[in-house]
Amino acid sequence: MKKNKKNSSKVIFSIVDFLDRFPKRSFNYKQICKQIGVSDASGRNHVVKTLTKLKEKKNINEVRKGYFQSKNNKINKGIFIIQRGKKSIILGEDDKEIVVSPTKSYKAFSGDLVSYYTYPSRGRKKEEAKIIEIIERKNKTFVGTLKIQNNTNFVIVSKRKANVDFYIKNNNSNARNGDRVVIEFIEWKETKSPQAKIINVLGKPGENETEIHTILSEYGLPYYFDDEIEIELDKVEEKISKIEEEKREDFRKKLTFTIDPSDAKDFDDAISFEIKKEGYEVGIHIADVSYYVKPNTKLDTEAYNRGTSVYLVDRVVPMLPEKLSNNVCSLRPNENKLTFSAVFILDINGKVLEQKFCRTIINSDYRLSYDEAQHIIENKKEIIPAEITIDKKEKKIESNLIKAITTIQLISKELRKERLKKGAILFEKEEIKFLLDKNKNPSQVYIKSSKESNKLIEEFMLLANKKVSEFISKKNNKKTFVFRVHEEPQHEKIKELQNISKKFGYDLDIKTKQKTLESINKLLREIKGKKEQNFIDTLAIRSMSKAVYTTDNIGHYGLSFDYYTHFTSPIRRYPDIVAHRLLQHYLDGKKPPNKIQIEQKMKHCTVKEILATKAERQSIKFMQVVYISKELGNMFKGVISGVVERGIYVEIDENKCEGMVNIRNFPKGYFSYNESNYSFENEEQKQIFQLGDSVFIEVINTDIIKKHIDFKLIGHA
Repeated sequence: MKKNKKNSSKVIFSIVDFLDRFPKRSFNYKQICKQIGVSDASGRNHVVKTLTKLKEKKNINEVRKGYFQSKNNKINKGIFIIQRGKKSIILGEDDKEIVVSPTKSYKAFSGDLVSYYTYPSRGRKKEEAKIIEIIERKNKTFVGTLKIQNNTNFVIVSKRKANVDFYIKNNNSNARNGDRVVIEFIEWKETKSPQAKIINVLGKPGENETEIHTILSEYGLPYYFDDEIEIELDKVEEKISKIEEEKREDFRKKLTFTIDPSDAKDFDDAISFEIKKEGYEVGIHIADVSYYVKPNTKLDTEAYNRGTSVYLVDRVVPMLPEKLSNNVCSLRPNENKLTFSAVFILDINGKVLEQKFCRTIINSDYRLSYDEAQHIIENKKEIIPAEITIDKKEKKIESNLIKAITTIQLISKELRKERLKKGAILFEKEEIKFLLDKNKNPSQVYIKSSKESNKLIEEFMLLANKKVSEFISKKNNKKTFVFRVHEEPQHEKIKELQNISKKFGYDLDIKTKQKTLESINKLLREIKGKKEQNFIDTLAIRSMSKAVYTTDNIGHYGLSFDYYTHFTSPIRRYPDIVAHRLLQHYLDGKKPPNKIQIEQKMKHCTVKEILATKAERQSIKFMQVVYISKELGNMFKGVISGVVERGIYVEIDENKCEGMVNIRNFPKGYFSYNESNYSFENEEQKQIFQLGDSVFIEVINTDIIKKHIDFKLIGHA
């Protein structure tokens, strides 16, 4: 009896499951029997009876005589997301998150656009979802490890990407067991595993090149430019013609200089300076990439596909080929270069008295590093000592350069002061940098902070970006243009920042928008130089909304600008190239181009920027794990930077490497997790480890492949 009941339940489930997968279609009993694998007369008869019962119970609909359809007709669309350490979810069109159990995820990979319906789940107040169809595969390539067993080839991919292993039918590659490989999804029929083919062999897991190429592959970032690009690149004329020179405003006789990192090769921007009776003329000259990269060329398509340059710890993956990025377009000293310029007359208080935007030609007099410019600001002397210069040789500079840099530094401080007065948030996050040996292994970690020379350049780039977008849009907001917009943060995220900051002894007033802005800036000032600076800086940035590219302007919350674009880095950002093209388009008096097409391009660029940022963070994490692997058994002082149910995260003070202390690696005794207090507490020993506490830890394990560090908690510092 039990066996019959069990078989009956199985048939019911099979019928309902099949109909649910095709909710808009109806089927007769013969079609249903074929789909659920029932072929004998007895079984078919049982299916007919079951269909009748299901119809009577209103579990399914009989849409016409003998044809049955799923009862659930409310079909939704959403993105399937596999979450690390949590249940998978679907992010619905209304941004609502719905849980999906593994048995109801059909054949979806993380990121896929799926159709689904919801149903009340047992023991849960919220609904759950069941996926019925894959509308669009987000990813068709995956990175994983090849496993060969009994002549059968499988590739195990990250569980954050797919919940299954991939079957490799014909391994025609040179990949060996244990190699890291890139695979391309082929199909997933009625089999347990999806089928794929190996398209690239990355190497042995744990090796530097393998891990960096894995990061690039996981985020769909290219390693090289193909031959077609190189062929088109050969046609790019390096020498500037006399005809082109005569079309442009000539700034070659004006004092001009670049300020960049000491290891930079792609110089996007230069500044010219001249004292006039009306005020100070400051020219912000940007590499005229749009002159060389024409629309609808292979170079343009490649730049668009990449969207941005990617700055990993040990290499740059450029948006443009080296001939353009480091040579033709780069504003190197003592070379004639084509630029697109924003030229301002300002007073010493940073007020813009006059402005113009034009295509220009420049010849930079000086190539300065930030350290060299900082030395000029601090010392105002004509000799820069060898230990500071780029080439480690003493450098002599003219007095007019000192006058230029010290003057625009004063103006930049006024520009910054004005931004702060209007409510801009002044983030100054510490940047983690590595010294690498000849094998690209990290030998030293150091923290790079922003100096006055960095802020000088930042303020004038912000000014150019702001004024270009104002020029286009202020008089006629119907003109299609590229904006960099930043929404107000969600209240819940600001509330979380308030709660966590309180654990460190800081109070945030979030009653009004203005109070919130003032309070965040006060917090950022107060944490400067403190052990918790890096953690709270990161948390504050993450509490903000993500800035995006769009043709619909809503202003920039973080900068407190009504109009803002990206115009100043076309060598490394595609939206800047589009901004250049549109500015010239309007300077020529032409009508606005198709807004929908520009908007689609900007959405693509936003996605590419997010992927690049994730890859950059992963490369930093990888190098941190490699670096700290040499410190196994050593003790460090750090700050508790996160508290979760399974333990705490600790960031080491001296090198900012973050690792986890699992609860089993706590000091002896029973510790209970207090979620509301961001702490673990041992009542018996009256011991509390709370977010923000200074502690001593021991490095006990590292996993280079998983980019994970394990610590043992010694005690309070």
